[in-house]
Amino acid sequence: MLLLVIIVAIAGLLIYVKAALPDVGPPPDITIEITPERLERGEYLAHHVWLCMDCHSDRDWRKFSAPPIAGTEGSGGDEFTREMGFPGHYYATNITPGGIGDWTDGEIYRAITSGVSKDGRALFPIMPYPYLAKADKEDVYSVIAYIKTLPAVEKSYPEPESDFPMNFIINMIPGKTDHHPAPDPVDKIAYGEYLAWSCIECHTVAEKGTIVIEEAFAGGREFPLLTGGTVYSPNITPDNETGIGKWSEEQFIRRFKQYIDSNYVSQHVADNTFNTYMPWEMFAGMTVSDLSALYTYLMDLEPKTNKVVRFVPDND
Repeated sequence: MLLLVIIVAIAGLLIYVKAALPDVGPPPDITIEITPERLERGEYLAHHVWLCMDCHSDRDWRKFSAPPIAGTEGSGGDEFTREMGFPGHYYATNITPGGIGDWTDGEIYRAITSGVSKDGRALFPIMPYPYLAKADKEDVYSVIAYIKTLPAVEKSYPEPESDFPMNFIINMIPGKTDHHPAPDPVDKIAYGEYLAWSCIECHTVAEKGTIVIEEAFAGGREFPLLTGGTVYSPNITPDNETGIGKWSEEQFIRRFKQYIDSNYVSQHVADNTFNTYMPWEMFAGMTVSDLSALYTYLMDLEPKTNKVVRFVPDND
């Protein structure tokens, strides 16, 4: 009898999770005014800081750092697969008006900040809504304003797949927003932290697609390359031997800015040789002051010793 009660209770819980969650409320009734200031800020964030256009575009894996292919911006493209350690198969979808043109501003906002799609479906948090839920609301509005002006691309993707038990857990992840104003850029550590969430996901090892927060920024996350081999993200804590502890601020900024130099040409990458998921050409567009704040924040982190082998080719 007790076993039957337990089974019924578990079944009831699973039905509730599937049928009643996520529960973040309806999308807000908002209309975001498109202004020149929002378009400028939204383009900057989407291309160079939050990197919406990194995942939501086709990337040219035949070139170093796989830059987005011109004309595909916002149309989706990146896949996040079981082979990459994810608990299912997920797709970066089309966020141009050709994909979400019938969404209200409130529905777009809810998806970006709470992780719930137009149809009420929970999004896997590779879409970084847990971070954007805390972002400055005006910055979120600016990105929405910008993506609404993208050229429409007619492109669609298969429905995402979540393996058990993620097919239940995913419904419990979305949450309500908790926005905070962006810190004053004069406070470099606080403002650098505000910028650094776009670094933490790739530069931290993950289990089933979820980062191990205790190892934040210490690198070692595994990324199979479409052209063969596996690349691992480097340690960007200020450890002197295995991280960036010996980097000066000038070296740090130059490392980014070299990819926007007029003499830079993206190199062809041969099969089964080193490439990187790091979108250098996109991050190169960050302002020097933002890169300085990011450097200041990273250098204030606790150093973590983690020597990372950057690339392992596939066996012949």
